Amino acid sequence: MDFDLLAVLVAVLWGAATGALLPRAVYRFSAPSGEPWRGRCPAEHPVRGWLGPARCGQCADGENGESGENAESGGRGQGAYGPGAGLLAVVTAVVCVALAAATGARPEVAVWLLLAPVGVLLAAVDLRVRRLPDPLTLPLAAAALLLLGLVALVPEHAGEWTTALLGSLALGAGYLVLFLINPAGMGFGDVKLALGAGAVLGWYGWPTLMLGTFAGFLLGAFYGGALLVTRRAGRKTAIPFGPFLIAGAFLGVLVGAFAA
Repeated sequence: MDFDLLAVLVAVLWGAATGALLPRAVYRFSAPSGEPWRGRCPAEHPVRGWLGPARCGQCADGENGESGENAESGGRGQGAYGPGAGLLAVVTAVVCVALAAATGARPEVAVWLLLAPVGVLLAAVDLRVRRLPDPLTLPLAAAALLLLGLVALVPEHAGEWTTALLGSLALGAGYLVLFLINPAGMGFGDVKLALGAGAVLGWYGWPTLMLGTFAGFLLGAFYGGALLVTRRAGRKTAIPFGPFLIAGAFLGVLVGAFAA
């Protein structure tokens, strides 16, 4: 049996399944900074649970005279109040497949597949409200270090847990310095997210850590430059950096895994 192919097939199914469960979590976490997580749909009906489609059954049934249509539904039907499951499923599946293809059947691929949906969720929330929730960023870093520590005990892995730990501390410290220098340009949520990013990048060594870090800043600069050129933002416009930090970590892990 070709175990590399099996890993890719598992990644497709896992990414599509987990991505389809993210819309409700994206909606509930997409509360502006300082506000509690969303517990009700736009028509004020209770939203129960964190995983599943962003769709309100009461709105779809027309209770209280509400049609369920709102600005967030994108015309996807009555009761829809958040992002569609299709797009999130596709994005998560693509990310998981790319990671599995680069890593192959090495044991750390399980860690990448477990962390990938959380990264997609964080990016989606930050893009919507420029906020990186603590219940996601800090557990992500802890889970990355714990899972990689377990993988380090398994034969045929291609990384070092020590550099993962040091990479987490180094990248977190670097982002903390940037935050202290310019709090308006770097959120503290980015500092916490950097702990997890540093762990996964550090697993494949310091060159991978530097590559992933540079890629994140480069992608963010390109995005900001594009907004300036198209006059959709000014020089002082704040942009969410979390998605670019995550994208840079993703690219760095891909290169590190492929080269390992």
